[in-house]
Amino acid sequence: MLIKNGKVFIDKGFRKADLLIADGKIKKIAKSIGKDIYGEVIDAENKLVLPGAIDVHTHFDLDVGFAKANDDFYSGTVAAACGGTTTIVDHVGFGPEKCKLNHQIDHYHKIADEKAVIDYGFHGVIQHVDDDVLNKMEKMLEQGITSYKVYMTYSGKLSDDEIFTVLKRAKELGILIAVHAENNDIVEHLKRQFISEGKTNTKYHPLSRPEEAEAEAVNRVISIGKTAGKAPLYIVHVSNGLSLEYIDFFRRRGYDNLYAETCPQYLYLDDRLYSRKDSLKYVLSPPLRDKANKEILWQGVELGEIDTIGTDHCPFSYSVDKQLGKDDFTKCPNGMPGVETRYPLMITAALEGKISFETLINTCAANPAKLFGLYPKKGTIKKDSDADLVILDPRQKGKILHKNLHENVDYTPYEGIKTKGAIKTVISRGEIIVKNGKLLGTKGRGEFIKRKPYQNL
Repeated sequence: MLIKNGKVFIDKGFRKADLLIADGKIKKIAKSIGKDIYGEVIDAENKLVLPGAIDVHTHFDLDVGFAKANDDFYSGTVAAACGGTTTIVDHVGFGPEKCKLNHQIDHYHKIADEKAVIDYGFHGVIQHVDDDVLNKMEKMLEQGITSYKVYMTYSGKLSDDEIFTVLKRAKELGILIAVHAENNDIVEHLKRQFISEGKTNTKYHPLSRPEEAEAEAVNRVISIGKTAGKAPLYIVHVSNGLSLEYIDFFRRRGYDNLYAETCPQYLYLDDRLYSRKDSLKYVLSPPLRDKANKEILWQGVELGEIDTIGTDHCPFSYSVDKQLGKDDFTKCPNGMPGVETRYPLMITAALEGKISFETLINTCAANPAKLFGLYPKKGTIKKDSDADLVILDPRQKGKILHKNLHENVDYTPYEGIKTKGAIKTVISRGEIIVKNGKLLGTKGRGEFIKRKPYQNL
């Protein structure tokens, strides 16, 4: 395949270049490459050529006991591909109590292999700590599991002692630990209080999980990580400025392998949505914050304080699943869709000048690849990198409408948001998998990636 005449994002900016692709790799980048002796030729005149996006925070096929995420590894990766995402790393759900560390990885291979349309990996999950878990963290490196998620809330949460033990081990092994940081005691106390007072409608959901509960847990886990020798630490879905202040505080004091992720919902949506009739659509954790926090996070993205944009894609149907919380917000499954809309939303921000294209590529492709052991195979346009590419027409405008999306859920939280730029072609390992919004990629073509250890940014 030969891609000609496009403005290609290489290193830190665009330049006019042709790309020669063979055996799934980028074989040559040059100002001009003759097209006579090559196979398929794509004319990218007046178009931008970007790296395929990488989403390192999805929850496909997640079973929370009383509800199940509507996207499995087929429909979820179809949606991802149609939105310009060519690789995902999924956070596996909790397994049975006291299960082996490899239990959920083995289970997820059964539900993902032969289904995914794009390449994929898994984060492990640590829901208890013993010698077997600590030993298996090293053994699982051979299977390409180089990151783990720990929770400070929910049923599988770890104590501070357990987190300290895990972080010390992660420091020894060079493993990156992702953390869902919320103060569980505060959250549970407030939920009980609101229920006892009859305050059960959705507007009490964000009040039960205040930004201080998130920020305190962020501060606490970073303090634990620093005490553990500055263990590699990744704070998922940062939703507010106070949490970001704590992250910056420790970075200024030399914690240089501390990383932060946010999501489009915290950049584009805010807590006014909890006053709507369909407010159950927006029940997720952490909850949406106020408009002031949105602007702080946008600034954090552009300044490089936020390293990655994930989605926390965890779709539950509004018509059925979310209605479990219609009389009691605490019974509503937490999560919303977003794997298909992330890159278009962030591309829009770049085309509107809210962020730079360098920031777009760093947060949506390069940094996720580096932090989660995929770089330079993924996340960049370089010679010998995988040919994972998005060809974009920056002149087109559009609007996000649920009826046009491929996510297997009955709504999008971004309904009606105007976008700039249109994804025309998505290429995965040299194969066109999406063209003009039509899926061409086949079920099961995605490959599981044995990831390498993280790279410090």
